[in-house]
Amino acid sequence: MLAKFFTSSRFLAGSMEPKQSPGRDIGEGYKYVAMGATFAAGIIVFMAMGFALDRWLGLTPVFTLIGTFAGAVLSFLNVYWKIKALDTRGTNSAKRGSG
Repeated sequence: MLAKFFTSSRFLAGSMEPKQSPGRDIGEGYKYVAMGATFAAGIIVFMAMGFALDRWLGLTPVFTLIGTFAGAVLSFLNVYWKIKALDTRGTNSAKRGSG
């Protein structure tokens, strides 16, 4: 009677699944927070360089706008490439684990 109970699927279903630590999900989220900070910092740095160049040359905000758009495009591409690399790494490890 006890052997039947302890080998039933109800009893074994919970114990056979791997348990994830709660900190792992938080650690995964920090990657994306860092990417967001990198995106914002890239825009701010390029905008500041354009602003400084405008002040030095005495122009209207031409280089500020150019720097802002350049920072936005380059920061977007940086985040895109990082996410693509993470996705590729995840896909490769999933293929390796299933084979």
